[in-house]
Amino acid sequence: MIIGVTGGKGGTGKSTVATSVAYYLSKDNKVLLVDTDVECPNDHLLLGINRKEAGDVNQRVPSFDFKGDYSGISDVCETKAIITINNKEPIFIPSQCNGCGACMIAYPKIVKKWDKKQVGKIFSGEKYGIDFLSGELKINEPLSELIVANILKIVDKNKGKYDYIVIDTAAGTHCDVISSLESCDFVLAVTEPTPLGKHDLNLIIKLLARLNKPYKIVVNRYEGEELDYGKDVFLIPYKKEIMQQYSKGMPIKHESIKKIAESL
Repeated sequence: MIIGVTGGKGGTGKSTVATSVAYYLSKDNKVLLVDTDVECPNDHLLLGINRKEAGDVNQRVPSFDFKGDYSGISDVCETKAIITINNKEPIFIPSQCNGCGACMIAYPKIVKKWDKKQVGKIFSGEKYGIDFLSGELKINEPLSELIVANILKIVDKNKGKYDYIVIDTAAGTHCDVISSLESCDFVLAVTEPTPLGKHDLNLIIKLLARLNKPYKIVVNRYEGEELDYGKDVFLIPYKKEIMQQYSKGMPIKHESIKKIAESL
């Protein structure tokens, strides 16, 4: 079973829920925890996992031979990776390139082949009987989707080895999140009892409806507020003991988290 843990906004405790649910599930099951928030991965910090590099992620970039007529080549580049100043030879900025190939189509005599650049890394690890997989986007690179796609390929290849796979997505409803949720059998949508939390939760619920994914809502840091989230809502209280465990880099051991894990 593949469980997605997601949320419409950052800071709701999504990663706390994902790591702690994985911990409880690992007691009697073979579990893989996957962090696809590649721009800000933190599951390894919450569990105190020493990550090991498991491979590079590369993206294609054009290789140029600026001979002949290259006038207008900067106009075809939507990401402004090709810049022309005062009709001088164009300047190529690899960090801006997303590998779309428009320059090769428009100027096949100038862009004849592909090169590559490293855009991130894949990491692995293990702790508390949980196998761990994550990725990290290189600073200033624009395409986190490439890292996520590579992680999900590894997950798909190895999913038969596990009873549960817990995928901790990035916050929001962008492409990375959609890709991570598409392979999930069930989703936990984590929010907080605030107006912003509820607003962004509604965005996630609309996305899950579009993806036709069953889900339950998890309200984190609950302090007795009157809530109107419908049925099947899990509540995680705002408790000092939970905060202390969180600050020590260990999974949250609390009855509210255990209840979530037992329901899966």
